[in-house]
Amino acid sequence: MRLATLASAAMLLASGGLPVPAAAQEADDLDYGGLPPGPGQEEVYYTCQPCHSLKIVVQQGLTRDSWEETLVWMVEEQGMPELEPDERALILDYLAKNYGP
Repeated sequence: MRLATLASAAMLLASGGLPVPAAAQEADDLDYGGLPPGPGQEEVYYTCQPCHSLKIVVQQGLTRDSWEETLVWMVEEQGMPELEPDERALILDYLAKNYGP
């Protein structure tokens, strides 16, 4: 039995190693819903995606001021948690740059 286990381990190592757990693969494969890379990508993903599809975000084409108004509305009317000022600025910069008019 022990020899079979060692042989199996040797075959796995020779073929490229042990399989990667699914959770680790998912983290490596995360593309943040197709959002363009850049400062604020991760924050936008984790702020917006829990409540609605990111397709809603990418189709807006709003100015920075309109994105600001949208965040205010989401906090006041939709129950979104208030963002820290630096995180809010990062998200607004990202949205204005990538999903502006």
